[in-house]
Amino acid sequence: TLFPYTTLFRSSELRKRIEPWLTALFQSEHLSLLVGSGLMQAIGEIAHCVDMPAMGKEKFDEFNDSITMASETTAKSMGRDKSNFEDQIRVANELFVGLSHYCKESDISKTDFPGKVETLKNNITTKLGGFANSILEGERKIKESSEREKGFEYLINFLLSPASRAGTRDRLQIFTTNYDRLIEAGAETAGIHLVDRFVGNLSPIFRSSRLDIDMHYNPPGIRGEPRFLEGVAKITKLHGSIDWINEERDIRRIGLPFGAASIEPYLAKGITPLSMMIYPNSSKDRETASYPYVDLFRDFATSICRPNNTLITYGYGFGDEHINRVIEDMLTIPSTHLVIISFSDPSGRIMSTYDKIGRPAQMSLLLGNHLGDLKTLVDQYIPKPAIDKTTYKMNELLRSRLGEFSEPDSGKAGD
Repeated sequence: TLFPYTTLFRSSELRKRIEPWLTALFQSEHLSLLVGSGLMQAIGEIAHCVDMPAMGKEKFDEFNDSITMASETTAKSMGRDKSNFEDQIRVANELFVGLSHYCKESDISKTDFPGKVETLKNNITTKLGGFANSILEGERKIKESSEREKGFEYLINFLLSPASRAGTRDRLQIFTTNYDRLIEAGAETAGIHLVDRFVGNLSPIFRSSRLDIDMHYNPPGIRGEPRFLEGVAKITKLHGSIDWINEERDIRRIGLPFGAASIEPYLAKGITPLSMMIYPNSSKDRETASYPYVDLFRDFATSICRPNNTLITYGYGFGDEHINRVIEDMLTIPSTHLVIISFSDPSGRIMSTYDKIGRPAQMSLLLGNHLGDLKTLVDQYIPKPAIDKTTYKMNELLRSRLGEFSEPDSGKAGD
């Protein structure tokens, strides 16, 4: 199903087609939501935040040319025109680990080469700290904006629609490539209970064992099995988070306030930004690099690659090939469906992926500055929360008494 912006429609006409379709998909047996960096940009725009931080490239004091060349090659191999900070830090980490082993040779240790490697390590540490602080700056701009209530209102409604599934259905699985905590802040404000792999309250620790933990309650005056609590979702941050720290053998989540001025005051003594679990940061070895990301991507594949699953993407530009491969595998199952919602496609990755997969019957594309606009999407197209039984009951009564009725024309047109 293709809903592009190539033809001019009135919003009311588009809604008659899109809202019922999304409502049916939202009630799939399994429902997943993949969120990219476009979400923070959308909330920042609604909250009237200017100059939101971007993931730009950095310059290293040592081995800069080699890092730049290798990161560009890596980006092009993934189908992207330009490299970004993630590509740079990935190459810099691999280079640092390799050179650290190389410097252990006796004939090398007497030269100034180890000093260059130490400079590279300090560069990685400094730039990771700066990157984390830029993410906190984005959180802080939204937090301190005079229009933050409006931004969070749309964030809450965006999350509530898929997350408020009836307790008898499988929980919404939220996946995000973002390092910020915007989803967590929105869910907390909305009263959505998020379940992840971390266990504990004072210093939550990441657990590889995937226990199917859920939330139940006992209705008053009713005996029997407890009921599932509504408004519960499971979240997986595929690329890590700025508040995940590698402490010796454990991955822990630190108490970093939303929109803090800097990450350094919240790090334990002896812990540097080099220990932040930001994909694919690892200052040690391949085993550390694989953990915990291998567990997170296993969760992603297990959740979406199953029958009767609908995956909705918002603000994700399909620039991560390791994620795209899993999505392609999901669509080999005939009963799965992919909904792509995006404001734009500047790199052309969305349309190239759409054409490459070649399964139009299993894909719905809502692309453009009208359908992909978060404000318009929430106001007009995504269904109301499933637990809003009053509205559904009212519509049923109106249909039974008055027959089919049409909503008043808003007079707005799609782009």
